[in-house]
Amino acid sequence: MRLHVGCAMWTLTSWQGRLLPHPLPPGERLRAYATWCNAVEGNTTFYATPARSTVESWARQTGPDFRLVAKLPRTITHEGRLTGVDEEVRSFLEAIEPLGPRAETLWIQLPGSFGPTDLGALAGFLHRLPGSHRYAVEVRHRAFFDDPRSVRLLEGVLAGAGAEWVPFDTTTLFRSPPTSDAEREAWSKKPRMPRRSVALTDRPIVRYLGRDDTASTVEGWGHWVGTVAEWLREGRSPTVFVHTPDNADAPTLARRFHDDVRALLPGIEPLPEPMPTEPLTLF
Repeated sequence: MRLHVGCAMWTLTSWQGRLLPHPLPPGERLRAYATWCNAVEGNTTFYATPARSTVESWARQTGPDFRLVAKLPRTITHEGRLTGVDEEVRSFLEAIEPLGPRAETLWIQLPGSFGPTDLGALAGFLHRLPGSHRYAVEVRHRAFFDDPRSVRLLEGVLAGAGAEWVPFDTTTLFRSPPTSDAEREAWSKKPRMPRRSVALTDRPIVRYLGRDDTASTVEGWGHWVGTVAEWLREGRSPTVFVHTPDNADAPTLARRFHDDVRALLPGIEPLPEPMPTEPLTLF
């Protein structure tokens, strides 16, 4: 059994010298992060298709079992809204090709305005995509959470293409008023949706957002520990991304989540030992 866990990024200023060695050249930061976690959200690709040389560097820094869930560029999902974007998709797929199995699943995050009336565009888009990857879709339109008919329609579109539905669980964040600047910013930007925990495929992906307070974050993920353990028992291979508003301790929290699931299922493959923040000495 293998559980992938990770964060929203592989480098953060507050990690340097505390969780990751410092200084580290850009071409070594993902390698260091990959000793903490075995997955990462590829949010950087949302803003622009990366150069192939950049992607080759990502591949060199990680093993084939590492998972980089790359997000399709916004020119495809938000500006083009999945229509008339075949050339952009082709360029993106060519750019990330060096990742090989690391990019097993690609992430299609849709804008909040993408609703039930747009499902035809989603269905057509998914069926035009090559079978060389799996695909996971994140929606934010309220109807996909509140209207049973819209839920069934979306599930049908995804199931027809063998695609997964990515839940972004923000219920812990919105459980009580914010207590820090980072939490207040998250309250203003993050979607406030009901929790969804239904897997459509054997590769479910979960995005969980906690609080800056570690105890609150850990208490809030109890539901997911049980759900993920059950998915593993069913033979699924889940990936869980742990966020907090400031992400200051996200790598340690991701590992703690992995430990919590492993306490229920000791057969899960352990994570690697993190890279020391300082060089090893003989004395």
